[in-house]
This record gives sequence, structure tokens and C-alpha cells, in this order.
Amino acid sequence: MNVHHLLNQYGYAAVFAVVGAESLGIPLPGETILIAAALYAGSTHKLSVWAIFVVAATAAITGDNIGFWIGNKGGYRLLHRYGRYIRADDTKIKIGRLIFDRHGGKVVFFGRFVSVLRTYAAFLSGTLKMRWRRFLPYNASGGIVWAAIYSFVPYAIGNTINKASKPVDIGLGVVAAAIVAVGIWVIRRQAGRLAVQAEAAYPGPLPRR
Repeated sequence: MNVHHLLNQYGYAAVFAVVGAESLGIPLPGETILIAAALYAGSTHKLSVWAIFVVAATAAITGDNIGFWIGNKGGYRLLHRYGRYIRADDTKIKIGRLIFDRHGGKVVFFGRFVSVLRTYAAFLSGTLKMRWRRFLPYNASGGIVWAAIYSFVPYAIGNTINKASKPVDIGLGVVAAAIVAVGIWVIRRQAGRLAVQAEAAYPGPLPRR
């Protein structure tokens, strides 16, 4: 994908489309096009950085909410019906729901700043039945803060962001991998206790929808 060509041809529409699609669950370079748009605005002044910020935040929130709805209406049904094929039985689904009930807000907010989580956090939130009224404020605040940082910081520091972006991406990747590894280890260590707590929270068979 030629980000600069998209910006030259479509401007704000390109930012909205790519950021929104990534938030919806399609693995596209939303963060990359946002940084590129901010740099483009700073060097050419053909785009407004404030407009880029508003467009990106709107696209992030809109895409996330569509992804949440898809997960809530379709993802849960698929997981409930076919989860056994990927070893996601009712007990594991209940544990996932318990984790999102307790920590879903943190996953949604901070997931906006990590590429893999940014793409799938909203869909997983809907699939694991996080309440939308709880999802929305964390989603909106995460989208606004993320859009502000990746709009105004690149715009302010100009081309030096290109030199910093690669080590920053590597650093975030290492941190994200460490967080995932620790999370998996903790869940495995406490699987029995979590299963008991999840069963108490959601007793009996899981609803089909």
C-alpha cells in the first residue's frame, strides 16, 4: 500500500478509510497513514492537522464500534458453535468473559496503542460480551488520545519521527509480546481458580446469542 499516493489522491478520506478499516478488524496500517498524514500536513500545509486528528479519532471510534457489534452479534455465535474445534469450550469462553468483565476497559484503552490489539480488541470485546455502555467510554477516550498523539506529535517534530518510528515500533512489539506472555502464564497458573469464579459468575449453559 502506497500511503503517500493515497494521501495525495484522497486526503482525509484515505485517513478515515484506513484507520476505520483497521479498527473494524481488517489488518491495515492505520497508525502509519495517520503519522504520514501528519507529516504531510506539516511539510505541505495541504491538510490541517486538526482536521486529521478529528477524522482519525472519528474513524477509530466508528470502526471499533462496528467491530464490537460484529463480534457481539456474529463472533459470539461462531465461538459458541465452533469453539470446541480450537479448544475454546464453554469453560474457556466463560473465563474470557470474566477477564473482559474485570479488565476489559484496560484492554480496550491500552490496546489502541498496540498494533495487534488495536485491530482485534473491539471485536473480542463484543464476542466476549463486554457491555457496550462500558466499552464505549474506554473506546472513545483511547481513540481520542491515540489520534491526538499520532497527529500532533509527528506534525510538531517533523521528519525526525521517521528515524524514531522503527525503534519505537520494535519497543512496542517487545512490550506487547511480554505482556501477552505474562498474561498467558498468569491465566494458565490460575486457570482452575478462574474457572470456578467464571462458573459462579455465569452459571449453567452459555446462551446461544
